[in-house]
Amino acid sequence: MKLWDISPPVDAHAPAFPGDTAYRQQWTAKLGPGSPVNVSAITCSPHLGAHADAPLHYDPAGAGVGALELFPYLGPCRVIHAWGMRSIGHGERLVRWSHIAHRIDAHLPPRVLVRTYERAPLHRFDPELAAFAPETLEQLADLGVQLVGIDTASIDPAASKTLDSHQVVRRRGLRVLENLVLDQVAEGDYELIALPLKWTSAEASPVRAVLRELQGVPRPRAALLAPEDPAFLDTPFDFGRALDL
Repeated sequence: MKLWDISPPVDAHAPAFPGDTAYRQQWTAKLGPGSPVNVSAITCSPHLGAHADAPLHYDPAGAGVGALELFPYLGPCRVIHAWGMRSIGHGERLVRWSHIAHRIDAHLPPRVLVRTYERAPLHRFDPELAAFAPETLEQLADLGVQLVGIDTASIDPAASKTLDSHQVVRRRGLRVLENLVLDQVAEGDYELIALPLKWTSAEASPVRAVLRELQGVPRPRAALLAPEDPAFLDTPFDFGRALDL
């Protein structure tokens, strides 16, 4: 059985969305005389690293992440590579239906993860990140998709003030994963495991997102490279790697 770790590292170098609280860790107790353990206090935005957005993030009356059903975050999913996006107004790069249609069929699982990077930026924020076109999310919801994920910091363009795609997921009841690392994951079907913490009043939660090969399903081929993907082979082994268990 194989396991793919699709979570980025979270430490003082992890990029935060502009205006969000960066990672900070302080030791409140250190091993030594008078203390048998190390204990720390951590401060950061719940949107740092791989995370699940709750409706409370974009709906004042929405549920907190701890109140959400866990089913959408656990089960069969499909990874789709979306290439060839061009910037439109204000530098926006949107995942349109044409970018993912090649992997849509009658057997589409209720969870869809989209790879947009050749190599995800693990230590810098990308102001030109790719996001979902609202109509793409509408079409996925029409097909019964319950969760969408992306390897960027937001399902909306970084500069958006209207958050049109967030409003689609609010209205259609979709769940969202952001900041995934899919560099080493081939297109295909997997089992997703990405459970949020039971933070009852929070608008988001970190997740340790992993993919596992589905039992009885042929293993996907090695990750397909984009036409201009020379840096792919240099992807750090520790992140998004496949582990033989």
